[in-house]
Amino acid sequence: MNKPKTIICDIDGVLLRHNNKGLSGQVKKVRPLPGTLEKLNEWDAKGYNIILITGRRESQRKITEDILRNYAIFYDELIMGVGGGERVVINDRKPNKHDDTARAINLNRNEGIKNVEL
Repeated sequence: MNKPKTIICDIDGVLLRHNNKGLSGQVKKVRPLPGTLEKLNEWDAKGYNIILITGRRESQRKITEDILRNYAIFYDELIMGVGGGERVVINDRKPNKHDDTARAINLNRNEGIKNVEL
């Protein structure tokens, strides 16, 4: 039996429109990208674990959680303060398999996740 996948997904520019202006005074302009809710619902129905990451500071946690809640963007965990530099996933292979157990998908900013196939 296959275990459910874990999706690690950035917020700004992937789930929400990235505005390059931060949150100060911009909260009302933050909007989900097309297909975000549908794709998250699809992943939830498959039992995937959804971890959201963001470069937003820990001090912006409440406002970030409020925005996500306002748009019914659900998740299992929210990791704040993940800087804007390159993000690298390091994972092990199962001892009896040679298949990779991790991969990365890079999207153009504000393209959204609607066409992501896992």
